[in-house]
Amino acid sequence: MELQTLTAISPIDGRYRNQVHNLSDYFSEFALIKYRVLVEVEYFLFLADKKIFSLPASARKQLREIAENFSLADAQHIKETEKVTNHDVKAVEYFLKEKLTDPKAVDIKEWIHFGLTSQDINNTSIPLSWKEALEFEYLPALLNLNRQLELLAKNWLDIPMLARTHGQPASPTRLGKEIQVFVERLSNQIELLIQVPVSAKFGGATGNFNAHYVAFPKKDWVKLGNEFVEGTLGLQRQQFTTQIEHYDNFAAHFDAMKRINNILIDFCRDVWTYISMDYFKQKTKKGEIGSSAMPHKVNPIDFENAEGNLGLANALFEHLAAKLPISRLQRDLTDSTVLRNIGVPFSHTILALKSIEKGLGKLVLHDEKIYTDLDNNWAVVAEAVQTVLRRENYPKPYEALKELTRGKGGINKQTMHKFIDGLKVSATVKKELKKITPHNYTGINPEI
Repeated sequence: MELQTLTAISPIDGRYRNQVHNLSDYFSEFALIKYRVLVEVEYFLFLADKKIFSLPASARKQLREIAENFSLADAQHIKETEKVTNHDVKAVEYFLKEKLTDPKAVDIKEWIHFGLTSQDINNTSIPLSWKEALEFEYLPALLNLNRQLELLAKNWLDIPMLARTHGQPASPTRLGKEIQVFVERLSNQIELLIQVPVSAKFGGATGNFNAHYVAFPKKDWVKLGNEFVEGTLGLQRQQFTTQIEHYDNFAAHFDAMKRINNILIDFCRDVWTYISMDYFKQKTKKGEIGSSAMPHKVNPIDFENAEGNLGLANALFEHLAAKLPISRLQRDLTDSTVLRNIGVPFSHTILALKSIEKGLGKLVLHDEKIYTDLDNNWAVVAEAVQTVLRRENYPKPYEALKELTRGKGGINKQTMHKFIDGLKVSATVKKELKKITPHNYTGINPEI
């Protein structure tokens, strides 16, 4: 069966393809080959710049064009070569040697892939694609979402709301502040994420520049390797490696993204609950159906969809973070197949961010319901009353309010004011206590 969105096994390349198709630029097989070609070309040009060999300007120009104009046809040609070599990186090397047709470059083709093992290419290509995906796709999407939350927090800062701890009515809060909780959490984790360097391995077959050193023992290959990886590719070179990179920083990225996803799952569940409590209505779209049986329903599907995608992403991030840093002796091949899947949790995360953003755009504040809940829960001001009474050295104020309110319904404004009227305190204190309501007992209202 021909591969298309309806026949794809994974929904990333099927149902959700139109939402994440741009991620193919970083995580597809084509993208991996493209980044390998780029690194091979950059390394070849770097060697020439360091006077390891002489490179004619025409050959330099041709190589640049090969990398910049790399096409699906080129990638397919490399895959055909791989069928013969049974080695993906060697197929890239042969491709470049074949494409470098400049007559002045006949004698310098063997400098392509000089001294390298395949992991010098893979462990620079994949981190480079990951770095660009983070910078161009993930961080902009996450920062935009966090900014959207921040704006909602500001808009709803003055909306008092009944808090719930253990699912039970608790001291009132403000809706905007509760949104800002997530803004702060996300901001802190984003800051931690961007502090983790994108690292790479580049040092020959077992990390010691053996081949480089035996050919040119007077060259400072560690310095040159650092300069190439950090100066040319913009990655951080690990100094002591086996055949592969440590993947510890990769694991740190996965763990950081997993924590961010957990925060977003927490947020989705809170918003879902607020919707179920009728604190939010949702905008409807003409033609949409909420249930095949119940015509009235407007389901919080965007937050549910996001929660599902975030959970799936985290399951994969968990395996990636646990598996990649472990390799037998100087290497085994288990990292290779696992690395090919890093785009899958990334894509599910991007889908979730889009769903949350879409869901937030549908929310309509139902403040009437919020205020009704406050009016129906005057027992929550018991904390305020007993605290003021403590200040006044009133005997056993906590116990008095507990007797009045704990486990009892029907506590309203009249009940509370009748209780206050019966207290043996000054008229001034009674007046102070009667000013306290579920609507204004919301604590400090900091600026966002």
